[in-house]
Amino acid sequence: MRRTLVVALLGIAAALPLLRYQSTHALVQPLASPAPPAAPSTSSAPPVPGGQPVVDGPVVDSDYGPYQVRVTFTGTRIADVALIDEPGDRHSQRIANAAAPTLREEVLQAQSAHIDTVSGATATSDAYAQSLQGALDAKGH
Repeated sequence: MRRTLVVALLGIAAALPLLRYQSTHALVQPLASPAPPAAPSTSSAPPVPGGQPVVDGPVVDSDYGPYQVRVTFTGTRIADVALIDEPGDRHSQRIANAAAPTLREEVLQAQSAHIDTVSGATATSDAYAQSLQGALDAKGH
């Protein structure tokens, strides 16, 4: 009898995390079929002062939601890069907002999409680099 009680309690304890798990990703997914990925665009972003070209990278869907960057060029050099689309849940937004300054500095130093991954923000870093590479490809960089 005692063993049965212990086994039952251990089973309940093991199942509790599964019952408490709430996937925010599942809550933000549309029920309709997903739209095809957007192509990089040079016309959707307004020009910045000084006439520097601005290129939006493609929207990159990760396990946590969409990411998209906007790249500003001065000649052939990357002058600035900004995260313009990020997942809708607060946890992913906190991670993206914390990683964005580090990723920006990496891009400005490397002048390419070959950047280091930010610890604790692997999905954000990967999606950021993919969107950046799409913008660089669209610019012919």
